[in-house]
Amino acid sequence: MALLLALDQGTTSSRAIVFDDAGSIVGVVQREFQQHFPKPGWVEHDAAEIWQAQLDVAVEVLAKLKLKPADIAAIGITNQRETTLLWDRKTGEPIHRAIVWQDRRTAAFCDQLRADGKEDLIRDKTGLLIDPYFSGTKIAWLLDNVPGARQRAKAGELCCGTIDAWLAYKLSGGELHVTDASNASRTLLMNIHEGDWDDELLSLLNVPREILPSIRFSSEVYGEASSDSPLAGVKIAGMVGDQQGALFGQTCFDAVAAKNTYGTGCFMLMNTGAEAVASKHRLLSTVAWKVDGVTEYALEGAVFIGGAAVGWLRDGLGVIKSSGDVEALANTVEDSGGVSFVPAFTGLGAPDWDPYARGAIIGITRGTTTGHIARAALDGVALQVADLLEGMHHDLGQALSELRVDGGASVNDTLLQIQADVLQIPVVRPKVTETTALGAAYLAGLAVGVWPNRDAIRQQWQVNKRFEPKISADEAASKRATWRRAVERTKGWAQE
Repeated sequence: MALLLALDQGTTSSRAIVFDDAGSIVGVVQREFQQHFPKPGWVEHDAAEIWQAQLDVAVEVLAKLKLKPADIAAIGITNQRETTLLWDRKTGEPIHRAIVWQDRRTAAFCDQLRADGKEDLIRDKTGLLIDPYFSGTKIAWLLDNVPGARQRAKAGELCCGTIDAWLAYKLSGGELHVTDASNASRTLLMNIHEGDWDDELLSLLNVPREILPSIRFSSEVYGEASSDSPLAGVKIAGMVGDQQGALFGQTCFDAVAAKNTYGTGCFMLMNTGAEAVASKHRLLSTVAWKVDGVTEYALEGAVFIGGAAVGWLRDGLGVIKSSGDVEALANTVEDSGGVSFVPAFTGLGAPDWDPYARGAIIGITRGTTTGHIARAALDGVALQVADLLEGMHHDLGQALSELRVDGGASVNDTLLQIQADVLQIPVVRPKVTETTALGAAYLAGLAVGVWPNRDAIRQQWQVNKRFEPKISADEAASKRATWRRAVERTKGWAQE
């Protein structure tokens, strides 16, 4: 039996999961790390803390299973994608906290790029929209705001990367400065049609090519964990952005297959095959993965606040003690009682793309209870996802037959039933919901021959539960119309 170690570095926690060659979880260890909010709309992570947490859980899961590094066929890395940092090339020390994908500090820079007429250029080359979400403007901010950073970058003293590149660098003892095509496609700096950093975009954002990692396949042996590491000698053989990893782990290998991940945010990806489909509905065209020299693409819609809305009910309002309590609270009522909850805490993602929107709970009456607010929070997550799928339907001219789901909040049956209702298609939860990590394990395993091909992987996917729509199409349309009215009221709120 072959074993794979997936390092799943997420927005709020680092996990290490060991999978066997049947795609089943053998062991898992998870550790949360600190979130830093230095100013409203700013979100940062301590990259050194991320690395330590990721290394610790990897060592712990092997110890828990009584495994040695030699027992592991390969390591696959999957990561929160647009979160970006700069570090000293020699010492490996970060020069500033990592700027997280949720961070909005570069909104004014993005406004200027749009005002300068750069939107079409960037969209045509990268498949992305101009938004603070993506890494490019974060890199520019670091270079311009960390004292001496730009001079040090020009002198070749700094490395830049997203979290996958950071982990590979640390794992390899500084030998590797690499990223994969799926992560590189999220930076605003890579031409997704040519598969390389784009000189015109680098010039536009004033980012020197020398600090960027080399772009590699999502499945190949990049190197090994360094000899002084507790994981010494294990091959590093898979790298993929978390959402693309989930698409792979859900075996959405065919065009028009789609998945939605319910994590801190919600991310829906639909495979578009060898064609990068240009969206007319403000969705993203992104690299799904590059395997065996072939680049495949996906349409993506990003919801910035998904499961984090439930976290706010717990931490901000204190109406639940743990995230798992939200389902029972939401089920104390039949519906939201006319309440709409738009969780635009850090702006709106697709299809609205408004960094100045802010969260709102609308429709409160004297009869509103915490149950109604909890129910409205679940509705808000599902309705944001419905907006994404509608755009994908129109872009591809094809309807989806089912939506595969995963992520932490996918254990919530009530949420998934609401999702099936508003989408009016079946929602399917697999037996293994850790599909992000599973995708990284599959990609690493393909690189070292644990699986001969994708067909062998496809046969491992199994259904846990299927949710069929229980309301009429008219009721679903009414819910969505009310939701859109609420969304419009949140827009532009934080505009100075």
